[in-house]
Amino acid sequence: MRRWPAELRHPLFLVGAGLYVLSVAHKRQWLGPWPFWPPLLTSYLADLLTLPLELTLLLWLMRRFYFRNPAFVLPTSWIFSTWLVMAVWFEGLLPRFDARATADPLDVVAYAVGGFLFWRWQNRPAAS
Repeated sequence: MRRWPAELRHPLFLVGAGLYVLSVAHKRQWLGPWPFWPPLLTSYLADLLTLPLELTLLLWLMRRFYFRNPAFVLPTSWIFSTWLVMAVWFEGLLPRFDARATADPLDVVAYAVGGFLFWRWQNRPAAS
């Protein structure tokens, strides 16, 4: 039986994915109302987790299918570019074209914190 890739077994990825699922379940009220769920988490948790989850998947894909090198790490410019594209698209352009989307500068900060978390703790060469 094959093991899951190291990138997808990273504790921060697993915790982030679990929290993201809980966040979606809360927003859609699949489990009923949660009075203990703080409004700060409701507003910014998904934004905080976006870059670490997406970049971890990108790191795994690049290692597995493109570079075929477990020592490959994403360049800082890729992390920054991902943050910039997410911020411009979701906080700058999308609210102009979709009435359901709203621009929030704190979302940009949450993306940046998520990018920093990925860069600091997850963007490391895979253990051999």
